[in-house]
Amino acid sequence: MTASDSSKPPHSPAHPQQTATRLVTAGRDTKAQKGFVNPPVFHGSTVLYPTAEDLHAHRAEFTYGRHGTPTTRALQDVLMALEGPQCAGVGLAPSGAAAISTALLAVLKAGDHLLVCDNAYRPTRNFCNGILKRYGVETDYFDPLIGAGIAGLFKPNTRAVLLEAPGSQSFEMPDMRAIAAVAHQRGALVIDDNTWATPLFHRSLEQGVDISMQAGTKYYGGHSDIMFGTISANAKAWPLISEGIRLLGVCAGPDDVYLALRGVRTLSVRLAQHHHSGLEMARWLAARPEVARVLHPGLETDPGHAIWKRDFTGASGLFSIVLKSAPQTAVDTMLNTLTLFGMGFSWGGFESLAIPFDCSEYRTATKWAPGGPTLRLHIGLENVDDLKADLDRGFAALRAAH
Repeated sequence: MTASDSSKPPHSPAHPQQTATRLVTAGRDTKAQKGFVNPPVFHGSTVLYPTAEDLHAHRAEFTYGRHGTPTTRALQDVLMALEGPQCAGVGLAPSGAAAISTALLAVLKAGDHLLVCDNAYRPTRNFCNGILKRYGVETDYFDPLIGAGIAGLFKPNTRAVLLEAPGSQSFEMPDMRAIAAVAHQRGALVIDDNTWATPLFHRSLEQGVDISMQAGTKYYGGHSDIMFGTISANAKAWPLISEGIRLLGVCAGPDDVYLALRGVRTLSVRLAQHHHSGLEMARWLAARPEVARVLHPGLETDPGHAIWKRDFTGASGLFSIVLKSAPQTAVDTMLNTLTLFGMGFSWGGFESLAIPFDCSEYRTATKWAPGGPTLRLHIGLENVDDLKADLDRGFAALRAAH
């Protein structure tokens, strides 16, 4: 499986454009932009109507800054092209966490039941166990590898299923198609956190998902300098999402929208590099004597590889490793020795990152017992030989401390 783009969004019958081209050209009107390549940034709340009649009839392309501007419209046009023909609309949020909470609030009500994969982003769990519980929504967690067996967890009031493919720390790969088929038979919506692959490598709306969320903070921005989220939905779910965004007052700041739009223009080339560098580093790490296991669905040895190969066209630069048994002080010494791998939360930027993690603190449907210390790595855009040398120094420090 390669990172090459094989999807062809509709453009013209004679020559449909590839996604990489649409990422560059969509949302641009150089005539309206007075010849400039990039759309201008509109900072504004009030939109003036030319006449009283127009005001009474709400007859205007834009009515208020929170509901959209030419800048947000340009980004939404690009993301619609990226998501593919199943996408009926894209909402913009001030963060990935806001996108998740908005989507859940838009489709759930008091008395509903929600099923969430046990490898979900921890802030998602916190929201479900906090706000949703307080508002009378019941959440149950399930093994991400359950597949069609999820049928046994449904209740008469199950309203939605939330997936993450793969999980952002432990990287299990759920069978999204099988789970979606069961959910739809029972009238439930399927929600997917698609931040890891983005729609460039995984069009989850074409895999049975109704609502696809992104932490645009990561690969859409690409430079670790924005907070941003998106909510994409099919025709069935978009009216709920659109209403939820409007009633909750969710909107993204104009400068972050502009930076996300700038980042998306180079998404295809950046993700191709993350894909190739990530896989090369994963294979190199799998051969290291200090590493017990590499958690990366793009590896042929990974339990989720067959599903990844079936449903995805590429992988991002994020994956995890399980080290052989070592005290935490030795792992900390290793991390402190690294110079190219920074220690910091988030990922998706141009820089490489390494953080320790422990899923056992919050898993409830599955047991996390990897057999050794675990590190999540993000492989950035640095030269892979330099990254290997940096980790080699780190491993030497680990051995010496151990």
